[in-house]
Amino acid sequence: IIVIAATNRPDILDPALLRPGRFDRQITVNYPDIKGREEILKVHTRNKPLEESVDLAKIAKTTAGFTGADLANLLNEASLLAARRGKSLIGMEDIEDAYIKVIAGPKKKTRAMKEREKKNTAYHEAGHAIIAHVLPYMDPVQQISIIPSGNALGYTLNPPKEDKFSVYKEELKEKITMLLGGRAAEELIFGDISGGASNDIQRATDIAKKMVTQLGMSDVLGPRRFGSGQSEVFLGRDFSSTQDYSDETAATIDAEIHAIIDEAYTRAKKILTEQMDKLHFVSEFLMKNEIMDGEQFEAAMNGTPSFEELEEMTEAKKRRSREENDERRRKEAIEERKRREEAEKLRVDEDIPLRVDEDEPLPVDENETPAPDGDSTDPTSVEEVDSEDTEEESSEPSEETEENNTGDEDEES
Repeated sequence: IIVIAATNRPDILDPALLRPGRFDRQITVNYPDIKGREEILKVHTRNKPLEESVDLAKIAKTTAGFTGADLANLLNEASLLAARRGKSLIGMEDIEDAYIKVIAGPKKKTRAMKEREKKNTAYHEAGHAIIAHVLPYMDPVQQISIIPSGNALGYTLNPPKEDKFSVYKEELKEKITMLLGGRAAEELIFGDISGGASNDIQRATDIAKKMVTQLGMSDVLGPRRFGSGQSEVFLGRDFSSTQDYSDETAATIDAEIHAIIDEAYTRAKKILTEQMDKLHFVSEFLMKNEIMDGEQFEAAMNGTPSFEELEEMTEAKKRRSREENDERRRKEAIEERKRREEAEKLRVDEDIPLRVDEDEPLPVDENETPAPDGDSTDPTSVEEVDSEDTEEESSEPSEETEENNTGDEDEES
């Protein structure tokens, strides 16, 4: 007998449970890697019609950290979006929109925004995107939007293009720089800042604090860990921290965190100042179209396209999608017509009775016992008897006929 148990908190298990002979073997089930995600996507798309543009390998790259259930939910959301748009095939656009809906929440297109807020959000998101494009360790931008989604007024989406198992100091510093890019763009353009960067500041501070206190990435404090995290057993993910260092060290930690944040903010403003023309271009495009995808953003950063050229890129994708869906509907209509014709033909064949040639004698079974005299089993005899009976029945006048005849005789007399 093998007893299997599962838990997300192996750190709080009683040691008595983990003794040899009990739950003494532990198997860690991690998130699927890029190859596993691609195979899971193949399973869940087996019975779903897809456009030719759908690349499962690309989807697997952009869904790092997704479990099997997350991937199934992603494809189900994409199916619903495609059906609401009247499409017969699921396209890459549907999957990307479903991905954004899963991680950022549904788009709230009905929310009315003032022109100032919309412009501020456009420059804010453009600042994030441009810094992500310039810095070498950052992942490429997939989409920029100023349509409110969830609790955010906009978003810049740059998911990891591959699985990452380690973090590096320079990469984390660039991440902080990108997070502060939105606030830096607001300050450079408007000379004022909004509260829209509160979440960015919180995330940047958490990364800097982790670099100093847990990862040993401070040049002043060196490779040391400060503070001991203790988990509350009955509170799930609520953690309390115990300070195991002096007040002077705490002041040094604060100074190091501030230095990392200040350096990243200064770097963000420098990059945006150098890319000011791109900042204006991307922001104005967002003000007009609200969404800019990764291909349009790369074209804008690497060249000097016009708004019309970028919009044509989107229209070309939509045309290809419409053509594929129209072709799919045409094939389905042809197949449906063939099925109906075959069903009608089969129904007609079943309605036609079997005809026997009158000149051809019916087969006689040699093993059949001959019928006694007077009881012929010949079908023709039966027909003759039936016809005679019919004649006899027809020869008997009905009451109505007799009455008519009587009436005729009276008239003659």
